[in-house]
Amino acid sequence: MQTLEPTTLTLKDVIDVVPASCRERSTARGLALVGRDVVLYAAVITGIVLSPTWWLTLLLIPFAGLMVAAMFVLGHDAAHGALTNNSRMNVALGKFLFVPSFHIYEAWILGHNRIHHGHTVRQGMDFVWHPATVDEYRAMGPWGRLRHRVEWSVLGPLPYYLREVWWNKMIAFRQPPAKWVSAIRRDRYFLYLAVLAAATGAAFLGGLGSGNLLGAIWMITKLMVIPFLIFTHVIGWTVYVHHITPEIRWHTRRGWTKVAGQLDGTTILRMPKIVNLFFHWIFVHTPHHVDMRIPCYRLNEAARAITAAFPDRTIDRKLRLRTYLMATRTCKLYDFEEGTWLSYRAART
Repeated sequence: MQTLEPTTLTLKDVIDVVPASCRERSTARGLALVGRDVVLYAAVITGIVLSPTWWLTLLLIPFAGLMVAAMFVLGHDAAHGALTNNSRMNVALGKFLFVPSFHIYEAWILGHNRIHHGHTVRQGMDFVWHPATVDEYRAMGPWGRLRHRVEWSVLGPLPYYLREVWWNKMIAFRQPPAKWVSAIRRDRYFLYLAVLAAATGAAFLGGLGSGNLLGAIWMITKLMVIPFLIFTHVIGWTVYVHHITPEIRWHTRRGWTKVAGQLDGTTILRMPKIVNLFFHWIFVHTPHHVDMRIPCYRLNEAARAITAAFPDRTIDRKLRLRTYLMATRTCKLYDFEEGTWLSYRAART
C-alpha cells in the first residue's frame, strides 16, 4: 500500500487503512475476558487468605498484583467504550474493574481519554512521562533533581506513576473543568466506599485468623496494598515503554499534529503470547492511539494493517530488556525545539 507524504497525511488517512471489522465490539468476548480475570483474581486472593505458609503467600502476592493490572487494562478498554457493545455495561464494568487499582473512573476518562490521547507527546499538554527541559531541570531544587533522577531511572515507574499520575491526577485532583465536577465526585465516593468495604472485610478476616490488630493490618496489606504497588510499577513501566524511546519525538504545541502524536508517538511491542493473554494486547499500542474504538481483542489485526501501510513510521518490534535499559540511560531531558533527548550532562554545560 502506498504511504502518503508526511505533509499530506492526516489521522483520518491512518484510520482509514484499518479494516472496519477491527472496530466491531463483542459483548460476549468482552464479558468472557472480564469473567476470566475476575475468577483468577478471586482465586489468588482466596489463596492468600487461606495460605498455610509464608512462602506460599509471598508467591501469590505478585500474582495478585498482576491480576489487578490485567483487570485495569480491561477497565481501561471499557472506559474507551470499546470492551463490549453496550455503553452502559462498559461504564459499569469500568468502574468495577478500577476498584482494585484504586482509580476514579471519570477522573481517568478526563486525564487519559481526553488529555493523554488528545495530546499525545505534546509539550505542556500530555502529562504522562512528560520530559523536562534543561532549563526546567536547572530550576529544580536538590530534592526535585533527586526525584527526577529516580523517576527517570530503571527504578522509576513505581514512584513516577504513583506520584504524577495516580496521586496528582487521580486522588489529589480537585479542580477539574466544571462539567466534570459532579461525575468525578460521584465516582470518587463510589471508589472510596468500595475500598473501605474491601479493607473492612480484609481486616475482619485478618483479625479473625490472628486475634489481634497486627493480623488485621497485615491482611489489608497483603490483599490490597502490596498488589496495588505491584500494579503501579507494572502500569508505570508499561506506559513508559509505550511512549519513551529515542525514536519517539515530543513536539512543541505549535509543531504537534494528530498524526505525530497518534502514529509516531507510540509503539507496537511484540510480546510472548502468554503476556498478551493476560494483559490483553496492551503492548500493541499504536492502533489503540490511532483509533480508540478498536477493542483490545482486535488490536493485532489493526496493527498489521497500520504497519503494512506505514512501515517507515511505525515502531513495530520485539520488546527487549536492553532496549528499555538503553532508553532509561538516554532519555533524561528534552530539547523540544530540536526534538532530541539529552543526558543530565546537558544541564551542567
